[in-house]
Formats: sequence, structure tokens, C-alpha cells
Amino acid sequence: MRIPLVAGNWKMFMTVAEGRHFVSELVPGLEAISTVERVLCPPFTALMAVRALLEGTSIELGAQDVHWEASGAYTGEVSPLMVLELCSHVIIGHSERRTYFWETDEIVNRKVRAALHHGLIPIVCVGETLMEHETGRTSEVVTRQLKVGLAELGLGAPSLEDEALAQGEGNSLVIAYEPVWAIGTGQPATGEGANEVIAEIIRPTLAEMYGEQLAQQVRVLYGGSVNAGNAAEFFSQPEIDGALVGGASLKVDEFVSIAQAAAR
Repeated sequence: MRIPLVAGNWKMFMTVAEGRHFVSELVPGLEAISTVERVLCPPFTALMAVRALLEGTSIELGAQDVHWEASGAYTGEVSPLMVLELCSHVIIGHSERRTYFWETDEIVNRKVRAALHHGLIPIVCVGETLMEHETGRTSEVVTRQLKVGLAELGLGAPSLEDEALAQGEGNSLVIAYEPVWAIGTGQPATGEGANEVIAEIIRPTLAEMYGEQLAQQVRVLYGGSVNAGNAAEFFSQPEIDGALVGGASLKVDEFVSIAQAAAR
């Protein structure tokens, strides 16, 4: 059975002081939900402060991005080794990174491989735009993002990536299906529609690339205007294993309610 996972992407919100106050209020509610994996993904500046507040809890910490090199002359970037000092997870390929910072599927692939190599759990985002959705290109776009973004992860070769993914627990790679037309718009996909994309596109593509066993082990989240009111609709679907939550993760009661819905 795939353990549900709910991750909160704070995006570019909250100063360190605001993050401390928020987490201090959030932890008691989240700690009571032991059957769901909970991950907080604050901005880089708040990672150390949030980590200190999560010490001794079962709540995990994630970064919102990572560079593909372990070190080097990359001013302003943060390497996998730097992230690993503080975090267990990292979001890669979010549509905002693809749209505003011109990240390609090839860049996503380099970051995913680097994250796995250094022992981070990548939450890899895929999803189509409104135009692609309305013109029937969802399968084409999502399949391409998966095949390029997850290419050559070292399966079948004696590498760290292979060892991580071959553990058989499916916990070293997470996919987040985030239709771009639903992110921050207040117009989420339907639970049935998101489940169909996962069942008919995402898991079959994973199976084609790395085998049916891994395809069934990997957790696939839904993201895109998830809130306390609609979370249960998504979590009731058999192929949806949790959520990557944006705006609602910045509200204590909303995020706790979403995690509670995942537990149910």
C-alpha cells in the first residue's frame, strides 16, 4: 500500500519570522496525523529555522528547487549537498519554474538525477497548460515530460540511483500531476479527471520506462487549487496518493484539514 503524502509548497511567501510563527501553530495539528507523510517546503531562507522547529517531530522538510551540480561557480544557486544538509525532499520541475525560469524537460532530468544521486527524494511535477488541455494534448505533453524528465535514472546499472529506486518501497521518487490550468486559479481538475490521467498516462509511462512494479510503487500526487473543501474528492480516487498543496498550505486550518482528509 502506498503511504499518502501531503506536501505544502509555500512558494515565495513568508519571511523567516513569519515561517517560525506559522510552523509553531501548524505542528500540533500535523503531528496528530501519523498515517500520512507530511512535508513542508518553505523558501530557502526559512529552511534552517523551520528545520529547528521540526526537530523531534515526524514532519519532514523539503526544498522548492535544486541545482544539478554538487558545487561550482553558479551564483545564486543551491546544490543537492546543501539541500541535503537540511531536507529530505525537493520539488523539481514545478510549472512556475518551467514558465518563469525557462526550465526544460532536459533541465528537470539533470536535477532529478542529481537529487537521487545525493539521496534526496524528488517530487517531480508534470502537467499540461490550458491550451494543451483544450486541444487534447494532455497525453502527449505529460508523456513527454515523464520520458525526458525521468530518463536514464540508472535503473539496471550499479549506481546510487539504481540502489534507491530498487529498494522496492517506491518512496525514493514522487510524481505530482499538476495541470497548469488549475494551479492558483481556483479551478481544480475533477478527482475523476486527475485519476484518469494518472491511471492511463502516468503509471503506464512509468511501467514502460522502469517496469510495472515500480510504476505501482511510486506515489503520484495531485496539485492545483487543492483546498480543505475538495481534498476528499481527490483522495477518494484510487490512483491519487496525496497532494502538492500551494496556497492552502499557508493556512494552518486548511493544511491540517487536507492532511486529515488524506488520512481518511
